[in-house]
Amino acid sequence: MSAFIGAGLVLAVPSKGRLQENANAFFGRAGLTVTQGRGARDYRGALAGVEGVEVAFLSASEIVKNLASGAAHLGVTGEDLVREAQAESRVTLLTPLGFGHANVVVAVPQAWIDVRTMADLEDVASAFRARRGERMRVATKYVNTTRAFFRQKGVTDYHIVESLGATEGAPAAGQAELIVDITSTGATLEANGLKILDDGVILRSQANLVASLGAGWTPQWREVARKILSRIVAEGEARATRELIATLPREPEGFDARLSAFGARLSRRAAEGRITLFAPRAEAPALADWLIGQGAEDVIVRQSDYVFTARNPLYELLIASLPEAVKA
Repeated sequence: MSAFIGAGLVLAVPSKGRLQENANAFFGRAGLTVTQGRGARDYRGALAGVEGVEVAFLSASEIVKNLASGAAHLGVTGEDLVREAQAESRVTLLTPLGFGHANVVVAVPQAWIDVRTMADLEDVASAFRARRGERMRVATKYVNTTRAFFRQKGVTDYHIVESLGATEGAPAAGQAELIVDITSTGATLEANGLKILDDGVILRSQANLVASLGAGWTPQWREVARKILSRIVAEGEARATRELIATLPREPEGFDARLSAFGARLSRRAAEGRITLFAPRAEAPALADWLIGQGAEDVIVRQSDYVFTARNPLYELLIASLPEAVKA
């Protein structure tokens, strides 16, 4: 299924499974509830909280295709799929989302006790060719990723077998000598008698919020994107920071420099020495203790739902990435 540009900015999200659940939770934390029109079988939806958004429910690989073609403006998909589709010139990765973690790896049979690195693999490939008169087979769904990595590591004597099923079972079934696959824990590889090479982690992937560089970024859709990204940034800032409220009889010498040392910023000065600060979450307890030492009688530390600031780094990245012809 492919998305199409309709009457709104198209946001492509995973259509099922854990990725869908995590993507919905990500937008939900930012006050952007993903709704599905007529239930779970409807492939169209909306984003409650921002008008002018059309949600398309697609597979992770279809999301990459739609972003690369310009049929969707924004989407949630894995970095591994973006790299495999060689779509880096047609999309931009706005921000990692903290879920969907998995590594694309090179795995060989555990019985290959002398093969620990990609350099060892090149030696095995040469010996395999000399002994059998054919090239070593690599089973994978990541054809482009594999070719680029093997070329980088100087491994040339191999043949790719495109995997259509469970890649980890290919060596045991006699379909390949080794594999390149994605894994979260490595447990499935181990269960199939495989091990990851010491330098065989090709990519540490996770879900990303991705923007298309070829979509119709009219002023209207750019403004809709700004609103979405503003909510996301504000929620992320709220999780990463803590608000501190205190009353200081007087500000000590070097007060601003001391705040900078804590990574904090002064948000507001009110009457009678009342101040409001924002500090990194990890620094908040130490900063509160320091303020007490400077004469504050009490310090309130709290987490906000959102922290909106004048700067929107995700939107700035989007606009900076767009070609001028697309923004016209």
